[in-house]
Amino acid sequence: MIWGVLFCGALVWASCGQKKAEVPVNENENATEKVEVKDVEGRKNFGDAGIITPLPAIMIATYDEKENPDVMMAAWGGQCGPKHICFNLSAHKTTDNIRLKKAFTVSFASKNDIVQSDYFGIVSANDVPDKVARAGFTVTKSPNVDAPIVNEYPLTLECKVVQMDEDEKGGARVVGEIVNMSAQESILNEEGKVDLSKLQPVIFDSSNNSYRVVGEQVGTAWGSGKAIQEKEVK
Repeated sequence: MIWGVLFCGALVWASCGQKKAEVPVNENENATEKVEVKDVEGRKNFGDAGIITPLPAIMIATYDEKENPDVMMAAWGGQCGPKHICFNLSAHKTTDNIRLKKAFTVSFASKNDIVQSDYFGIVSANDVPDKVARAGFTVTKSPNVDAPIVNEYPLTLECKVVQMDEDEKGGARVVGEIVNMSAQESILNEEGKVDLSKLQPVIFDSSNNSYRVVGEQVGTAWGSGKAIQEKEVK
């Protein structure tokens, strides 16, 4: 899968469909006590305004009770296991649809569709029920889960919900099991694998509220670091 580098909501919550670990708490400590933050010398300090990168621009597609398709962009998510994806959502139409259908698809915003993809993140289907059509996009019903496949996105994961942890404000942390991944021939390399240089997916740059293209290969996983290993052997 191509998601290995993506984080899952800065994953302190890392159950990913498994039993949650219980963290022991010292009863003598106040869990809400404010931490006195000290500056790190030689750097500009920002306090708790953290930046996690890369943030994926994932496109979550769902159906509502009338089978109307909806797509929203989300950044707080990623792959959290060989067959699992998870993300955090606040109260959205998409959140309601996932509760109802227990299924969704995930695609990836790219350089070629950034206008439509950003639109899906700006406009709520609660206000614009036909926003997919207004963006000029079309869908096909997934043959594997009760969710739409957006035809204009060349890479799609079809997922069923295996865990949904609700919060008190109507949001949820969702874990989905990947049932199938499909890709258009246009983004495959000669070996039949997904080629990110052809897909040109984007990440969300939270530091500047912008999108940046992913694509350039700068190393080989489980390979580039061997240069240090070889020196150690010598």
